[in-house]
Amino acid sequence: MNLSGNKILITGGASGIGLGLTERFLTENNTVIVCSRRASALKELADKYPAIITRVCDLSVEAQREALYQWILTSHPDLNVLVNNAGIQNWMSTDDDDFYERAKQEITTNIEAPIHLTTLFIRLGSLQTIMNVTSGLSFVPLTKVPVYSATKAFLHSFTISLNHLLKEKNIEVIEIIPPALNTDLGGIGLHLAAPPVEEFIASIFQQLQVGKTELTFGFSEEMTKSSPEQLKKTFDFMNPGKSVTTVS
Repeated sequence: MNLSGNKILITGGASGIGLGLTERFLTENNTVIVCSRRASALKELADKYPAIITRVCDLSVEAQREALYQWILTSHPDLNVLVNNAGIQNWMSTDDDDFYERAKQEITTNIEAPIHLTTLFIRLGSLQTIMNVTSGLSFVPLTKVPVYSATKAFLHSFTISLNHLLKEKNIEVIEIIPPALNTDLGGIGLHLAAPPVEEFIASIFQQLQVGKTELTFGFSEEMTKSSPEQLKKTFDFMNPGKSVTTVS
């Protein structure tokens, strides 16, 4: 992937990892389009970075995903990079009264949206790269976020298949695999002890510069290299009081 001269759409690019990607891609002389469901966040972003193009879009709504694509097709048909970054993380238990409803929200945003956007945007003749943001929890789940972990495992698997399927279209597929970072994902203050986003972004751009397509950092790098036995030990450490017999 060329790191400059692109026109890039970043979903959920107004906060967290998405914001880190937005800021770095700007400094690399790219045109960046950010979509978010929060108009206030987009206004704050545009006030700080006037060069950014913004679009309000609730990715949990299929019609709005379709409208986003049609807008790109009409106004930015030279878009060549799609970054599926937007995601929801709910800390919850199966005993919660609203567990199923919140699970559906995660599945819609974390799975349905990136699949749908992918099927739409590969129709663009200009598209060269798809970047999917998964998680170190793709490899070993945290049971406090059971559905989030599962959705990221799904997206990790889908990304591997996508990489194979899109080769004939000459579309590069890149997986960004973050560990827990100091963001508000899942709730304010939950990840204060985690590494800062800036360190993660610096690391993955170094990996992009040498042509890597599986971008890892810290915990997520360890997980991608772990044996089944090591993954089980990590699971037991992360989820005390729980046990599993196998990790596949």
